[in-house]
Amino acid sequence: MLYSGPKQAILRKMPLTPFHPLDPLTADEIERVAAAVRAHPEFGAQRFITIELREPDKETARAWDEGAPGAAAPREADVVLLDRADGSTHEVTVDLRDGVTEWRRRDDVQPMAVVAELMEAEELIRANPDFQAAMRRRGIEDFSTVQVDAWPAGHFGIPEESERRLARGLAFVRPQPGDSEWAHPVDGVIALVDLNRLEVLRVDDHGVVPIPPESGNFAPEDVGPLRDDLKPISITQPEGPSFTLDGRVLRWQRWQLHVGFSAREGLVLHRVGYRDEGRLRPVLHRASLSEMVVPYGDPSPTHYFKNAFDAGENGVGISAASLALGCDCVGEIRYLDATVSDAAGAPVHIPNAICIHEEDAGVLWRHMDWRDGRGEVRRGRRLVVSSFAAIGNYDYGFFWYLHQDGTIAHEIKLTGVLSTGAVAPGERPAHGVLVAPGLNAMIHQHFFNYRLDMEVDGPENAVDEVWTESLPPGEGNPHGNAFAAHRRRLATESEARRRVDPASARWWEIVNPAVRHRLGEPVAYRLVPGENATPFAQPDAPVRRRAAFIDHHLWVTPYDSGERFAAGDYPNQHAGGSGLPEWTARDRPVEDRDIVVWYTLGHHHVPRPEDWPVMPVATIGFQLKPVGFFERNPSLDVPPPVPDHCHQGGS
Repeated sequence: MLYSGPKQAILRKMPLTPFHPLDPLTADEIERVAAAVRAHPEFGAQRFITIELREPDKETARAWDEGAPGAAAPREADVVLLDRADGSTHEVTVDLRDGVTEWRRRDDVQPMAVVAELMEAEELIRANPDFQAAMRRRGIEDFSTVQVDAWPAGHFGIPEESERRLARGLAFVRPQPGDSEWAHPVDGVIALVDLNRLEVLRVDDHGVVPIPPESGNFAPEDVGPLRDDLKPISITQPEGPSFTLDGRVLRWQRWQLHVGFSAREGLVLHRVGYRDEGRLRPVLHRASLSEMVVPYGDPSPTHYFKNAFDAGENGVGISAASLALGCDCVGEIRYLDATVSDAAGAPVHIPNAICIHEEDAGVLWRHMDWRDGRGEVRRGRRLVVSSFAAIGNYDYGFFWYLHQDGTIAHEIKLTGVLSTGAVAPGERPAHGVLVAPGLNAMIHQHFFNYRLDMEVDGPENAVDEVWTESLPPGEGNPHGNAFAAHRRRLATESEARRRVDPASARWWEIVNPAVRHRLGEPVAYRLVPGENATPFAQPDAPVRRRAAFIDHHLWVTPYDSGERFAAGDYPNQHAGGSGLPEWTARDRPVEDRDIVVWYTLGHHHVPRPEDWPVMPVATIGFQLKPVGFFERNPSLDVPPPVPDHCHQGGS
């Protein structure tokens, strides 16, 4: 149902503070939005899922870059509500001046889960008689030591599950408060919960497996004597950092960008541009994590459903952690806070959610003449904008790097604790690895999709695929050493569904055909793949249908403000087919127009004993490198850090 009645006046008397049009909603704004929603006649007893900024159109954001702040630009919010009584979802638009402007009811989707309902589910399961009976069969009488983790239920085509809002609960034991639960999984027991009706539908017990006994604690007091041979490393900038932060507009070296944040995506970069000869040249309008999914490869009854969509089902921003100086970030740090909302619509403050600093990045460029030792060396530094999210057992770090040579890089740091199960004594898991006695860590993959709203020197771009081939021996290649790079323009959405191919050194270049550099070629930015993987779940597996974005590493679509999330707006319990596969089925042209590049990268994780009890960081990422965007190396003007030793006289 679409509401289009008269606007409310509830917010009219509240003063507006001038914001950058892309600034996230403040705590005060969230409170005002929630009040407007609660005062609306359509509001009943709905639970708030998210309250987020409705981002303005691109023209408004560009105008701000060009020096026309436009303080009167409307501030709007998008609100998602869940009605637990009838299971309906409600999408509401609120104007911060005028109140509710649109109210739409949907009966065909499930919004992301919120912390409050997952906590309710855990308490409900713990108190259930069937669940307690299953614990007693394993010798557990003190149910206060049982930790229940409620997971998104997924979609497996079971009719009785299709009309309910569900979670599946797994059990672990904490022998003492604060112990690592994942060291002691209660394998074989799984509870299915209706989150709206607060009803345990069933408890399945697939057989008793001994609970692994060994502790998985890793605090200093748990690991024995600590190393005593580490000398301090001091990172100081006596004159302060080289960047400036004006609100959320960040300027460093030649770079300028706006640092945003959303409950679903977490860290968002807007309006990334490079100032070249006095002109701010755009590269990206918006860059963010679009979706992520973690498919596990264990088909057993306790673990088959594990394929969490941690953005669309749980919210990366909602799960953002507060960062600590000297721990997550080192040096001369500037922090940005974040504010999300809870199930009652109240603001939740996350202090130090985003860390900004610069760091040494090694040698930027170097050449020494071997004859006389004369030459030049420059050390590079990079600007780092980062955040961490703690989602269940995993911790994910999201790091954006800006370099002095015009490169933009992104790195994901994966750490935390393995998802575990138990195996019988003497058994070797078929779909995992023993990391401690009786403790199975399942094989799994992590796939991340990034939405890169490109704007390389202007809004009309195209994508070229570039690959390299060996030339056959013959008259043109008498010594067999010849190889050459080739390129082709990806003209439509179907042509732009592509996979990485290390054998051909394949990459993609986002070009602006209307802007050419002095040598006659279009200016461009190259998408350089890093580590990647392809999915191992079968093509018709439920997780592949729901997360079809993992079928291809590259997708390209024409810009549409409503196309934000690679698996669709509501992946929770969705049967699949939404998002990128649905949009690109139209096979729209993607040449010489405002385009969005979607890049999927995957980390393949076969656990090791060294990943237990807490995982050393693993990293994956990609780069955007300028190609003809500059006339020459743009970092030639970086001064030598030690003038007497880094140029004109050796090292």
